[in-house]
Amino acid sequence: MTEPDKHMDSNDHLLPLPIEEWDSSLEPIINDMNGRPINVHKLMAHNPVLLKAWWDYRNYSVTGGTLGKRLGELIILRVATHMRAWYEWGSHVERGLACGLSREEIERIKDTPNPDEWLEKEYLLLLGVDELIIRKGLSPELLAQLRTHYTDAELMDLIAIHGMYVTLGCMINTWGLELDTHVRDKLPADETRERFESRFPREL
Repeated sequence: MTEPDKHMDSNDHLLPLPIEEWDSSLEPIINDMNGRPINVHKLMAHNPVLLKAWWDYRNYSVTGGTLGKRLGELIILRVATHMRAWYEWGSHVERGLACGLSREEIERIKDTPNPDEWLEKEYLLLLGVDELIIRKGLSPELLAQLRTHYTDAELMDLIAIHGMYVTLGCMINTWGLELDTHVRDKLPADETRERFESRFPREL
């Protein structure tokens, strides 16, 4: 009888790798996170070369790139609804609040974008996320509208940030990550996994 893999749970989900087991080449990432990398980083640490290659892209995307943090968080949170990824949503509710999004705005991200509820540039950005997920690209009509508010570099960042969080959402949904305790503790009391998944049930 083979020994159970200590890195797998009872559902054959790959578990986050404790930092004491990380490859020594990842020490700069541990330092970058002040010794507290979060669970999605610990998951990716099973592939050290991938995590190292991905890290600059992550650091760029999490700031919103040329779009700035507020617009970046709108993209990430909207992607999380499409991906039905509670871990991604919960992590970025906290980040969204920190960069100035209100609770009401964060709740509205869950809904079909309404032009009466957003600044035009934000409304179009949310539509852009929807098209990227559903159509796998921006339609000529929406692209023309977006270009009245955004530079080509900013539109590339919309596509790139959406893509990074689609990738993470796929990893999260494949291995069922739990939200980090220190992140969960910062969330409003009613921002729970159960509430999110009642609206966006997992499909896997």
